[in-house]
Amino acid sequence: MGYTLVYTQVLEFLPYLIKGAWISLQIAILAFFGGMLFGLILATIRTFGSKISNNLVICYVTFFTNTPQLVQIYFLFFALPEFGILLSPYIAVLLGMTLNAAAYLCEIQRAGFLSIRQNELDAAKTLNFTLVQQVKYVILPHIMKVLFPPLSNHYIIMTLGTSMAAIFGVEELTGRAFNINSETFRSVEIFSITALIYIVITFIATFLLAIIGRYFFKAKIRIIQ
Repeated sequence: MGYTLVYTQVLEFLPYLIKGAWISLQIAILAFFGGMLFGLILATIRTFGSKISNNLVICYVTFFTNTPQLVQIYFLFFALPEFGILLSPYIAVLLGMTLNAAAYLCEIQRAGFLSIRQNELDAAKTLNFTLVQQVKYVILPHIMKVLFPPLSNHYIIMTLGTSMAAIFGVEELTGRAFNINSETFRSVEIFSITALIYIVITFIATFLLAIIGRYFFKAKIRIIQ
C-alpha cells in the first residue's frame, strides 16, 4: 500500500510548532547559562580549591558525565517525589539539563583556566597592570578565545537535546510534533517538518555564535562550515 505525502494537512500546525520551538530555545538557553555559571564555580574549585573540595567536584563531574542525561531527569521527576519533592515536567527537565551541563562546562572552563600562560601574566605585571586590567586585557580575552568554540558546540548539542523533554509531557517542539501526529497520523510530513525546524534553529544559532566568537573574541570559528 503506497503512502501519499500530504503536507497541506500539517502546514496549518506550523505556528503551533514554532511556539514549541520557542519553548525548546527557552529550555536550552536557561539550562546552558545556568550550567555555565554553576560550571564556572565548579571549575574554580577544581583549579584553585583544596584537595577535599577538588575530589568532591571530580565525583560530581564523573557521575553526571558517565550516566545518561535522561536517567538523571527521570530521577528528578520520578524519584524525588518519594522524598516529598515534586517538580513540574518543565522544571525537572530544566534542572536536569542544567546539572548535566554544569559537569561538562566545568571541564571546558577549567581547560580555559589552565590555558593561560604565565609569561602573559608576567608581562602584564611588568607593564604595571592592576588586577582588574590583567583580567580585562589579558585573562578574559585569552579565556574567551579558547572557550568560545567548545561552549558554542555544547549549546547546539543542548538545543537538540531539549527534544527529550517531550517524554515528560513538555510541549516543546518534539512534544508538539507528537501531539499533531496523534491527531493527523501524518508521521512522515510532521516529523520531516519538525526536523527542518531544528535544522533552521541550529543553523541560525551556529551562524550567530560564529559571528560573535570571531569578531568579539577573535575565536577561530568558521562562519560557514
